[in-house]
Amino acid sequence: MKILVLGGTGWVSSHVARIALETGHAVTCLTRSGGVPNGARSVRADRDTENAYDAVAGEQWDAVIDVAGEPGHVRRATAALKESAKRYIFVSTISVYASHAKAGLDETAERLPALEADTMQSMAEYGEAKVAAEDAVLAAFGADRSVIARPGLIGGPGDATGRTTYWPWRFAHPVDRTHIVVPDALDLTCAVIDARDLAAWLVHCASAEVSGTFNLLGEQLTFGEHLAVAREVAVAEGGAGVDEPRILPMPAEFLQEQGVNPWAGEKSLPLWIPGSENVAMSARSVAAARAAGLKLRPLADTLRDGMWWRGNNGGDAGLAAADEREIIAAWRARAGN
Repeated sequence: MKILVLGGTGWVSSHVARIALETGHAVTCLTRSGGVPNGARSVRADRDTENAYDAVAGEQWDAVIDVAGEPGHVRRATAALKESAKRYIFVSTISVYASHAKAGLDETAERLPALEADTMQSMAEYGEAKVAAEDAVLAAFGADRSVIARPGLIGGPGDATGRTTYWPWRFAHPVDRTHIVVPDALDLTCAVIDARDLAAWLVHCASAEVSGTFNLLGEQLTFGEHLAVAREVAVAEGGAGVDEPRILPMPAEFLQEQGVNPWAGEKSLPLWIPGSENVAMSARSVAAARAAGLKLRPLADTLRDGMWWRGNNGGDAGLAAADEREIIAAWRARAGN
């Protein structure tokens, strides 16, 4: 098959291009910069420009795979390629949904309103922007010639946010040899889909001519179970000081008093989502994707590979050592220990 990857140098798109090549497809990557995987044809273009697709619109494509975040990029791409591409596979997000309060909902759940502008003013408009991009794909290609892929939290090596690499890394490098600071939210549902598994499924959709809209989540575990896997990975890999690190759950109120943020970013505890309005973000139905061939590797593999990647590349999310020491000291002082 001839596959056009709109990207090919980013985290997910580079896996898409590599896996497509490994499975025997002819791959062209349309990118602003070079550095596409070996064996792929590189076409340089700036997707902010009106003529970005001139060099590829005249060719016939079996599938286009797009990971864009800006609606304008997708609107221009679908308009330029709707006559020359058989199928358009778009990587959206579960952030398109209007509510994350109820578990088990499928792809028919209500979405946010679409962003009218071509570009986001901030990441606060991310969900609305992806809704607009989905609409552009469906308007140009229809439901029978498109795939709308809505992944949840993507993880593994290459996760520059550090959300999925922090916990195994912290268990392998505990600040306090006996305790790891965690939020008291051990029943929260967590799901991490490996970027490599997501990419492999996208390529499968191209070759198998899959159509439809799909939630894509990793194995759904409680936060406590996720932490247990992270600890097992750290112990198995011989992390320093992992003989007896135990979790030290702290209530949301205390953590917020200490300036700890949820989910991601500096001074955060990744994967933690306080409050009931987002409690089911990682608890959506993935039955459709599984029926369409989604295959997942064990979470331990994702966390192990991510831990080693973080060791070589760092990551923003999580607690710095000094912050964790201060929080443990404040907790023990409050508890009178």
